[in-house]
Amino acid sequence: MRTGHFKERTGQLVALSDSKVVWSFVALLFALALVAPFVLGNYQVTLVVSTLIAIVGAVGLNMLTGTTGLISLGQAGFLAVGAYTNAILMMDYGWPVWLSLPAGGVMAALISILVGVPSLRLKGLYLAITTLAFAFIINHIILYAEGLTHGPNGIFVSGAKLFGFDIQKGKPLYYTTLGIAAIVVFAALNIQRSRIGRAWMAIRDHDIAARVMGVDLVRYKLLAFMVSSFIVGIAGALISLQIRFVNIDVFALILSIEALAIVILGGLGSIAGAILGAIFLSLLPEAIRLFFETFADTNSSFYTTYVYEIRGITYGVVIIAFLRLKPEGLIGLWRDIRKYWSNWPLAY
Repeated sequence: MRTGHFKERTGQLVALSDSKVVWSFVALLFALALVAPFVLGNYQVTLVVSTLIAIVGAVGLNMLTGTTGLISLGQAGFLAVGAYTNAILMMDYGWPVWLSLPAGGVMAALISILVGVPSLRLKGLYLAITTLAFAFIINHIILYAEGLTHGPNGIFVSGAKLFGFDIQKGKPLYYTTLGIAAIVVFAALNIQRSRIGRAWMAIRDHDIAARVMGVDLVRYKLLAFMVSSFIVGIAGALISLQIRFVNIDVFALILSIEALAIVILGGLGSIAGAILGAIFLSLLPEAIRLFFETFADTNSSFYTTYVYEIRGITYGVVIIAFLRLKPEGLIGLWRDIRKYWSNWPLAY
């Protein structure tokens, strides 16, 4: 058990961590991530890439919903904006990927202002319905603006090269996604401990008290929308690189619901919780598939007919059961385990 970990300076209070164990653990995880493509097969690498993209999107949404307390169901729309911006700039205008990819985030951030301004006085379900309406509007604009977005035909994305490597497959895609995910997580952690992050948390806890203390609600809420949407737009651009074909059907409403489920299941307001939630929900369908392949007769007519229904029901039951038994999320479970370990053998 650690003792004597009192703080003497303000810098110690806002430091990411003063524990050598934590930094060693992070370094070990990053080292394992670097060597993973040389150990895993192509399918497993693809699965990890999808998980890393989910982490980027979850961290972005967590900054809006978890840190600032603004519920959003429009993440599918921002993902679509980032993906289509990247695809259009690359394929129609010949932009290099190192410019088109961040441009997807910038475009999503600019469009978020249109959502944020009319939503400044809304909270809870009213704000959620407003952002949900935005997702529907974006989908319809993409569908009918054929001259710009190619409409229902979609866009094939190819030729994305960085330093001479094709970053749309294999190890280059993996390391590109890993690098962006690491940058996003590090940036989010630093924003949370800054003046902006503390203002966001004040708005989340009690916006009226925050305003009395001098926090500009309009400015910081719009900033939360923009920062969150920028990160989600980057995730959308990464999706376009991975799937290689951008179509409006990819960005259905279920993406917004899954994104919100990730941050709630992981633990609202926690970057580590968003990461854990993204990993858990990204790998849960695969775990369910492996379970049924191990313990069920996958050749039976019942299983082959209702395989997707079975997985979907199991997926929902696991999430509901977890939220019912552990409402603090995965990060709350981790804290309980750490507390038990620190107090053992006197834990109870």
